[in-house]
Amino acid sequence: MQSISIDAETKAAQEPGDHRAELRLWLRLLTCTKLIENEVRGRLRRDFDFTLSRFDLLAQLDKAGDGLVLGEVSKRLMVSPGNVTSLVERLIESGHISRSPSALDGRMQIIRLTDKGRREFRRMARAHGDWIGAMFRDLSPSEIDGLMQALANLKQSVLSGIADRRHE
Repeated sequence: MQSISIDAETKAAQEPGDHRAELRLWLRLLTCTKLIENEVRGRLRRDFDFTLSRFDLLAQLDKAGDGLVLGEVSKRLMVSPGNVTSLVERLIESGHISRSPSALDGRMQIIRLTDKGRREFRRMARAHGDWIGAMFRDLSPSEIDGLMQALANLKQSVLSGIADRRHE
């Protein structure tokens, strides 16, 4: 008996729970993310002797302006408080950030960029922007806009799926 070849659309209609397209999309997104992250990680190390984790922490402090409590940094970076503590210690030692007790609650520590930290972060951030620009250079503005819209839709779909799962 000869097998009959069917196209992917027909197969998906016949096996709606298959989710192959969604899995392929997830893997493609993950691959792109890892490629970009690994390149940025390597360039930060090579050009600035800096880790991506430390860069990300400085980016959060640069956005915050007045500093952040350690717990907020942990939430923003989506890492454990223990990971933040070790990053903070290294950045204090290198002179990139300072730590002081909160005026509202002396038990909480506020970390802030030092002048050196802000200056060096902004220099790294300019280079980072150039690296990303170079990696995305083959995309037209309309392709970038289309991807941004598609990813916004994906984010909403993911959040909706998570909310539905929580109500099961």
